[in-house]
Amino acid sequence: MPAWYFVNFSEPHLLDMAMQSLWNETQTNPLGATYYSCVPYLIGPGQAMQFSFWPKTEVPRKIPRLPLRPPDNYLRDNMVLTLDNMDVEFEMRVQLQTDPFLMPIENNAVLWPERLSPRIPVATLKIPRQKFDDAKHFNLTRNLKFNPWHCLPEHRPLGNQSRARKRMYDELAMFRQKMNAEKHIEPTPEKPFG
Repeated sequence: MPAWYFVNFSEPHLLDMAMQSLWNETQTNPLGATYYSCVPYLIGPGQAMQFSFWPKTEVPRKIPRLPLRPPDNYLRDNMVLTLDNMDVEFEMRVQLQTDPFLMPIENNAVLWPERLSPRIPVATLKIPRQKFDDAKHFNLTRNLKFNPWHCLPEHRPLGNQSRARKRMYDELAMFRQKMNAEKHIEPTPEKPFG
């Protein structure tokens, strides 16, 4: 059915189809992808930055049954396969805001130019080899809330999109847990499962 969106004779979207085919990339393994913050964060008093995580480990990327429909959970399956066999590392890079006009905080559609501020490696994130599909871990996810505002005040998200996301993430998490009759759990090192 999605193909008819592009080749609909009464309202064709051929340019959109060309752009999607150029820019869409089939994801193969979340542990081998590059991640970008897309929105700015504070990195200390008066200093904005964006961060990214770059994979350093070669991971399995096979997608079963391509070009036909792959299994529904092929991304999770590839993560399980990867973490069953190896540690995974990402390099964290930070891009500092050096020009408030060319690197705006309130317009996330603007890509910050790397010529003005290159991405600087600042840390290595290591995910150790582990049993990734443990039922106890998977069940805990129903009790968790994700929110980029769950951070030190010195590293809080910046900009209008982040302010909108804060409310939206809070509301959606409360709604999800209410609909699933689950209570919120905040794990700690002493009680990782609540």
